[in-house]
Amino acid sequence: MKALPSKGALLFSGLLAYFMPSADFRRKALGMKNKTTKQLKRLWEEDVAYSRTVTTALYQVWVRIEKMFAPVRRQAPSFSLVAFALVVATYVFFPKLANADMEFEDMGLGSETVSMIIGSMQNETKEYGRLPVSHDAPARRHYTIPLTAYTSEVGQTDDTPCITASGLDVCERDMENIVAANFLPLGTRVKIPELYGDRVFYVEDRMNARYNYKMDIWMKNLTDAKTFGVKYVTIEAF
Repeated sequence: MKALPSKGALLFSGLLAYFMPSADFRRKALGMKNKTTKQLKRLWEEDVAYSRTVTTALYQVWVRIEKMFAPVRRQAPSFSLVAFALVVATYVFFPKLANADMEFEDMGLGSETVSMIIGSMQNETKEYGRLPVSHDAPARRHYTIPLTAYTSEVGQTDDTPCITASGLDVCERDMENIVAANFLPLGTRVKIPELYGDRVFYVEDRMNARYNYKMDIWMKNLTDAKTFGVKYVTIEAF
């Protein structure tokens, strides 16, 4: 009785039959190989696009370079041995030079260097404060403009009536020293001597874009703002 093939043999035979190319495929591949070989041989013999000339020249250059560096390549083991001997000799005869980095790390700091380091650390933690502001400085600009008043009403401002253009909450601050103007930078200090003497106001808000040289004073009470009306005054900007 003939023995049946094992499962492994059957699997191997199946894979071999699947991956092995057929006779027709091998014949076509061999024909393509021969055709490609003939074409390359013809291009080489006819020196198409100087292929043979360039290849030959490059090969000759490579041969010359090989001959030039052949002595160096033959002596490479000797050079390596000499370099190793120099390194060992440096460690033996010049230990300070060979261990310069380690010796520098072990050096102690002098008293002057330590005091400079401590002084630098103290300077980093010292509070210097701010330069004093001179309230007696003369005004930089004078403007004669119409002056009105406004309050934190939605009809007079926007949907955030208490918040100024600079982000200040005037309702929480509750001090009547804020003005709105478009022709001065936010944060500018101004005085209105004709009405308020030396009282200082701060530009923290903006007016409608159609108003240029005009100023609004913020007030808590709507009645006071209406009573103020319109006044033409000279303001001082600092």
